[in-house]
Amino acid sequence: MDFLQIFEKRGFKIQNIAQMKTAFTHSSYAHEHHVESYERLEFLGDAVLELITSDYFYIHTKLKEGNMTKTRASFVCEHALATYAKEIGLDNYILVGHGQMGKVNDTIIADVFESVLGAIYLEFGYERAKDYCDAIILPYIKNGTHFLSDYKSLLQELVQTDKESLSYVLESESGPPHNKVFTVHVTIDGIIFGRGSGRSKKEAEQKAAFDAYQKRAR
Repeated sequence: MDFLQIFEKRGFKIQNIAQMKTAFTHSSYAHEHHVESYERLEFLGDAVLELITSDYFYIHTKLKEGNMTKTRASFVCEHALATYAKEIGLDNYILVGHGQMGKVNDTIIADVFESVLGAIYLEFGYERAKDYCDAIILPYIKNGTHFLSDYKSLLQELVQTDKESLSYVLESESGPPHNKVFTVHVTIDGIIFGRGSGRSKKEAEQKAAFDAYQKRAR
Protein backbone atom coordinates (compact mmCIF):
# COMPACT_ATOMS: atom_id res chain seq x y z
CA MET A 1 0.00 0.00 0.00
CA ASP A 2 1.32 3.43 -0.95
CA PHE A 3 0.83 5.02 2.48
CA LEU A 4 3.38 2.62 3.94
CA GLN A 5 6.11 4.49 2.07
CA ILE A 6 5.60 7.45 4.39
CA PHE A 7 6.73 5.36 7.32
CA GLU A 8 9.44 3.40 5.51
CA LYS A 9 11.16 6.71 4.69
CA ARG A 10 11.23 7.41 8.41
CA GLY A 11 12.59 4.01 9.39
CA PHE A 12 9.31 2.32 10.33
CA LYS A 13 8.47 -1.01 8.69
CA ILE A 14 4.79 -1.39 9.47
CA GLN A 15 3.77 -4.97 10.19
CA ASN A 16 0.23 -4.37 11.43
CA ILE A 17 -1.04 -2.95 8.15
CA ALA A 18 -4.70 -3.37 9.10
CA GLN A 19 -4.21 -1.27 12.23
CA MET A 20 -2.45 1.47 10.30
CA LYS A 21 -5.20 1.47 7.68
CA THR A 22 -7.68 1.98 10.49
CA ALA A 23 -5.68 5.06 11.50
CA PHE A 24 -6.60 6.60 8.14
CA THR A 25 -10.28 5.59 8.26
CA HIS A 26 -12.78 8.39 8.88
CA SER A 27 -16.11 7.49 10.49
CA SER A 28 -17.98 8.20 7.23
CA TYR A 29 -15.96 5.52 5.44
CA ALA A 30 -16.22 3.18 8.41
CA HIS A 31 -20.03 3.39 8.40
CA GLU A 32 -20.25 2.67 4.68
CA HIS A 33 -17.85 -0.29 4.78
CA HIS A 34 -18.68 -1.64 8.25
CA VAL A 35 -15.15 -1.31 9.57
CA GLU A 36 -13.57 0.46 12.54
CA SER A 37 -12.80 4.17 12.31
CA TYR A 38 -9.70 5.94 13.59
CA GLU A 39 -11.46 7.40 16.65
CA ARG A 40 -10.06 4.99 19.27
CA LEU A 41 -6.53 5.34 17.87
CA GLU A 42 -6.97 9.11 17.84
CA PHE A 43 -7.87 9.02 21.54
CA LEU A 44 -4.68 7.09 22.30
CA GLY A 45 -2.51 9.22 20.01
CA ASP A 46 -3.73 12.40 21.68
CA ALA A 47 -2.52 11.12 25.05
CA VAL A 48 0.84 9.99 23.62
CA LEU A 49 1.34 13.36 21.92
CA GLU A 50 0.59 15.21 25.15
CA LEU A 51 3.20 13.17 27.02
CA ILE A 52 5.86 13.56 24.33
CA THR A 53 5.46 17.32 24.05
CA SER A 54 5.16 17.78 27.82
CA ASP A 55 8.37 15.78 28.22
CA TYR A 56 10.16 18.04 25.75
CA PHE A 57 9.12 21.34 27.31
CA TYR A 58 9.84 20.06 30.83
CA ILE A 59 13.36 18.91 29.97
CA HIS A 60 14.42 21.60 27.50
CA THR A 61 12.91 24.76 28.99
CA LYS A 62 12.61 26.44 32.37
CA LEU A 63 9.03 27.51 31.73
CA LYS A 64 6.64 27.54 34.66
CA GLU A 65 3.68 25.15 34.63
CA GLY A 66 1.15 27.61 33.23
CA ASN A 67 3.52 28.84 30.54
CA MET A 68 4.45 25.28 29.58
CA THR A 69 0.77 24.55 29.10
CA LYS A 70 0.24 27.59 26.88
CA THR A 71 3.37 27.00 24.81
CA ARG A 72 2.62 23.32 24.34
CA ALA A 73 -0.93 24.15 23.28
CA SER A 74 0.39 26.14 20.32
CA PHE A 75 2.22 23.11 18.94
CA VAL A 76 -0.55 20.55 19.46
CA CYS A 77 -3.49 22.65 18.29
CA GLU A 78 -5.57 21.60 15.29
CA HIS A 79 -3.76 23.88 12.85
CA ALA A 80 -0.37 22.62 14.01
CA LEU A 81 -1.30 18.94 13.75
CA ALA A 82 -2.83 19.43 10.30
CA THR A 83 0.36 21.19 9.21
CA TYR A 84 2.53 18.28 10.39
CA ALA A 85 0.25 15.76 8.70
CA LYS A 86 0.32 17.62 5.37
CA GLU A 87 4.10 17.99 5.51
CA ILE A 88 4.62 14.23 5.55
CA GLY A 89 1.67 13.46 3.26
CA LEU A 90 -0.79 11.78 5.60
CA ASP A 91 -3.65 13.81 4.14
CA ASN A 92 -3.25 12.06 0.79
CA TYR A 93 -4.41 8.70 2.16
CA ILE A 94 -7.39 9.49 4.37
CA LEU A 95 -10.37 7.24 3.68
CA VAL A 96 -13.74 9.00 3.71
CA GLY A 97 -17.26 8.07 2.66
CA HIS A 98 -18.94 9.34 -0.48
CA GLY A 99 -20.70 12.15 1.35
CA GLN A 100 -17.43 13.38 2.85
CA MET A 101 -15.40 13.40 -0.37
CA GLY A 102 -13.98 16.83 -1.10
CA LYS A 103 -14.65 17.88 2.49
CA VAL A 104 -11.50 16.67 4.22
CA ASN A 105 -10.73 19.66 6.43
CA ASP A 106 -7.98 20.40 8.95
CA THR A 107 -10.02 18.85 11.77
CA ILE A 108 -9.99 15.47 10.05
CA ILE A 109 -6.35 15.79 9.00
CA ALA A 110 -5.33 16.69 12.56
CA ASP A 111 -7.29 13.71 13.89
CA VAL A 112 -5.39 11.43 11.52
CA PHE A 113 -2.05 12.75 12.73
CA GLU A 114 -3.02 11.64 16.23
CA SER A 115 -4.50 8.31 15.17
CA VAL A 116 -1.37 7.45 13.19
CA LEU A 117 0.73 8.30 16.24
CA GLY A 118 -1.48 5.99 18.27
CA ALA A 119 -0.86 3.18 15.80
CA ILE A 120 2.89 3.80 15.84
CA TYR A 121 2.89 3.74 19.64
CA LEU A 122 1.02 0.42 19.74
CA GLU A 123 3.35 -1.25 17.26
CA PHE A 124 6.72 0.26 18.18
CA GLY A 125 6.41 1.61 21.71
CA TYR A 126 6.92 4.99 23.34
CA GLU A 127 10.55 5.68 22.40
CA ARG A 128 10.00 5.12 18.68
CA ALA A 129 6.79 7.16 18.82
CA LYS A 130 8.81 9.93 20.45
CA ASP A 131 11.46 9.73 17.72
CA TYR A 132 8.71 10.01 15.11
CA CYS A 133 7.21 13.10 16.75
CA ASP A 134 10.54 14.74 17.48
CA ALA A 135 11.60 14.51 13.83
CA ILE A 136 8.40 16.19 12.68
CA ILE A 137 7.56 18.67 15.43
CA LEU A 138 10.88 19.86 16.86
CA PRO A 139 11.89 21.83 13.75
CA TYR A 140 8.72 23.91 14.16
CA ILE A 141 9.40 24.48 17.86
CA LYS A 142 13.02 25.46 17.26
CA ASN A 143 12.06 27.80 14.42
CA GLY A 144 9.50 29.51 16.64
CA THR A 145 6.69 28.79 14.21
CA HIS A 146 3.47 30.60 15.03
CA PHE A 147 0.30 28.52 14.82
CA LEU A 148 -2.82 29.65 16.63
CA SER A 149 -1.69 31.14 19.91
CA ASP A 150 -1.89 34.90 20.24
CA TYR A 151 1.57 35.57 21.62
CA LYS A 152 1.01 39.33 21.72
CA SER A 153 -1.74 38.77 24.26
CA LEU A 154 0.29 36.18 26.18
CA LEU A 155 3.27 38.53 26.35
CA GLN A 156 1.05 41.37 27.49
CA GLU A 157 -0.31 39.19 30.29
CA LEU A 158 3.21 38.22 31.29
CA VAL A 159 4.59 41.74 31.58
CA GLN A 160 1.51 43.25 33.20
CA THR A 161 2.44 41.46 36.39
CA ASP A 162 5.48 43.72 36.70
CA LYS A 163 3.70 46.79 35.28
CA GLU A 164 6.26 47.06 32.51
CA SER A 165 5.72 48.98 29.28
CA LEU A 166 5.68 47.06 26.01
CA SER A 167 5.88 48.34 22.44
CA TYR A 168 6.42 47.04 18.90
CA VAL A 169 8.77 48.87 16.54
CA LEU A 170 9.00 48.34 12.79
CA GLU A 171 12.69 47.92 12.00
CA SER A 172 12.51 47.45 8.26
CA GLU A 173 10.47 46.40 5.28
CA SER A 174 11.92 44.99 2.09
CA GLY A 175 10.87 43.41 -1.18
CA PRO A 176 8.43 44.42 -3.92
CA PRO A 177 4.96 45.75 -2.99
CA HIS A 178 3.30 42.38 -3.62
CA ASN A 179 5.84 40.40 -1.61
CA LYS A 180 7.11 42.56 1.24
CA VAL A 181 8.91 41.26 4.32
CA PHE A 182 8.49 43.22 7.56
CA THR A 183 10.85 42.98 10.53
CA VAL A 184 9.67 44.09 13.96
CA HIS A 185 11.23 44.14 17.40
CA VAL A 186 9.41 44.29 20.70
CA THR A 187 10.72 46.27 23.64
CA ILE A 188 9.94 45.95 27.32
CA ASP A 189 10.91 49.02 29.33
CA GLY A 190 12.99 50.17 26.38
CA ILE A 191 14.97 46.94 26.11
CA ILE A 192 14.65 44.78 22.99
CA PHE A 193 13.47 41.32 23.98
CA GLY A 194 12.40 39.79 20.68
CA ARG A 195 12.46 40.11 16.91
CA GLY A 196 10.34 38.64 14.15
CA SER A 197 9.81 38.84 10.41
CA GLY A 198 6.72 38.15 8.33
CA ARG A 199 4.71 38.93 5.23
CA SER A 200 2.65 41.43 7.21
CA LYS A 201 3.29 43.68 10.18
CA LYS A 202 0.81 41.62 12.18
CA GLU A 203 2.67 38.37 11.49
CA ALA A 204 6.03 40.00 12.29
CA GLU A 205 4.67 41.34 15.58
CA GLN A 206 3.35 37.91 16.56
CA LYS A 207 6.74 36.32 15.85
CA ALA A 208 8.54 39.04 17.79
CA ALA A 209 6.11 38.49 20.67
CA PHE A 210 6.76 34.74 20.55
CA ASP A 211 10.53 35.34 20.69
CA ALA A 212 10.15 37.67 23.67
CA TYR A 213 7.62 35.41 25.39
CA GLN A 214 9.99 32.45 25.27
CA LYS A 215 12.78 34.53 26.84
CA ARG A 216 10.65 36.17 29.51
CA ALA A 217 8.82 32.99 30.52
CA ARG A 218 11.97 31.07 31.34
